[in-house]
Amino acid sequence: MTINSRWLAGRRRVGGSVRALAIALSVVLLASVLVAIGLGPAVIAPVETVRYLWAAVSGGEIGPDEVTRYQIVWQIRTPRVLLAAVVGAGLAAVGVVVQALVRNALADPFILGVSSGASVGAVAVGVSGGLAGLGIYAVSAGAFAGALGASALVYVASRSAAGIMPLRLVLTGVAMAFGFQAVLSVIIYFAPDSEATSAVLFWTMGGFGAATWGALPVVAVVVLVALAVVRRYSRALDVLSLGDETAGSLGVDAAVVRRGLFVLTAVATGAMVAVSGAIGFVGLVVPHVVRILVGAGHARVLVVAPLVGAVLMVWVDLVSRTVVAPRELPLGAITALVGVPVFVVLMRRRGYLFGGR
Repeated sequence: MTINSRWLAGRRRVGGSVRALAIALSVVLLASVLVAIGLGPAVIAPVETVRYLWAAVSGGEIGPDEVTRYQIVWQIRTPRVLLAAVVGAGLAAVGVVVQALVRNALADPFILGVSSGASVGAVAVGVSGGLAGLGIYAVSAGAFAGALGASALVYVASRSAAGIMPLRLVLTGVAMAFGFQAVLSVIIYFAPDSEATSAVLFWTMGGFGAATWGALPVVAVVVLVALAVVRRYSRALDVLSLGDETAGSLGVDAAVVRRGLFVLTAVATGAMVAVSGAIGFVGLVVPHVVRILVGAGHARVLVVAPLVGAVLMVWVDLVSRTVVAPRELPLGAITALVGVPVFVVLMRRRGYLFGGR
């Protein structure tokens, strides 16, 4: 067998294992969604959950004594669980891209200050009553505008005569994040009532309590488009991970790719933060776990990571709304409790912490 034949055979085996893993994760995600929709203060059996969902999409009839349970399933839990899956998939994929763009394994979707800017926009609108003409979408619009504004500031501040350098981009994003946190503190201090505190808690720790069918389509379309685009750039991301000079020698314009994907990740992150608040560690930890499973090739990672992120977020949301029901735990607190030890273990395995190899 020649070297090329062995390489092609190995690639087919890897591709087949990735497809099998993706199919398995898709089944797990579907089962997780059904379980999460059925669980809560009012427990609904999976068979009943499926029947209510089928009635909703097919126009079937529901008995008068089942109306309340049907509304819980279709109007309250289903959009929330689907939103959790979409945001989890988006955060994981964006985390993969950001780590490749800045060539930093410790990066995540929020290291560039986007989430902090979104939090400022959301809280400012909520406290001031601005964008009132948008009704219930005013705060989400403020969050999205804040995310785009933060992205523009980071982009402009990190530019130099040589273009956008990864290290400079990271440092600028971290500095901007601290600046936006200071702005949040000032808004809270001058807020006329205590509502700002609750708003800040939501936008800094995250949650899907405000999920509705109206909020789902926009963020779903943005995330799906982002996933499709970054999949097309999987080879370019592989090359960018090797450095800009190597990328140039292989025919990839690092500056153009980095600028385009930076805008894409900013828009996707802004759309997700606008409906869920800032949720950390998903975009940081999931890419590392997936690389252990399927290797570092972005064509494989970008298939598996969104599915892992979606499953993780569905279960995190379920825990947040059931552990201390009827109250809810902030999602960011749960992802941090899970993500910190997992991340420490991963870094120890890779020799980055505690004097590892």
